[in-house]
Amino acid sequence: MTEQQPQHDGVDRITEQWRAVRPDLDTSPMAVIGRLSRASRLLERGIKENLAVQDVEPWEFDVLATLLRAGPSSALTAGELSLAVMVSSAALTNRIDHLVKKGLVDRAVDPTHRRRVLISLTDTGRELTDRLVEHHLAGEERQLAGLTPAERDQLAVLLRRVLITLGDHAEDPAAQ
Repeated sequence: MTEQQPQHDGVDRITEQWRAVRPDLDTSPMAVIGRLSRASRLLERGIKENLAVQDVEPWEFDVLATLLRAGPSSALTAGELSLAVMVSSAALTNRIDHLVKKGLVDRAVDPTHRRRVLISLTDTGRELTDRLVEHHLAGEERQLAGLTPAERDQLAVLLRRVLITLGDHAEDPAAQ
């Protein structure tokens, strides 16, 4: 079996250009950040195209999947949902209005705290989201087909380290 020649990407071209005009610079950070940035854009495009087949926007899937992950009740306060999907409360209100009109989520006053509103999946929303999660994971599987399971694990560890370095930490539900 012959060893494959390494392939080059757009970032290789950019770093080669920098080396030609500024050989004194260490472009290794650019090689990593450039690839993360380009990968993010390409992955997002693939996710959008995959969800479009199901007539769903990525933001819709994000809200629906967040509610499904909430557990058996699939109910979150507007504040919890806003934090989880990383959008402002105004943007979330518009998104929830849209999903209510589609019959995918409900709003209800929290019986334990009348000033809070709970957002939950409808039965239709739960059924759709269950199907979407499987479809979404199949799409992600296709996007990562070039990596072995061990490489995926290694990449996940390295990316976690980058995210933590950048200040991305898991929210402690008890602190909310």
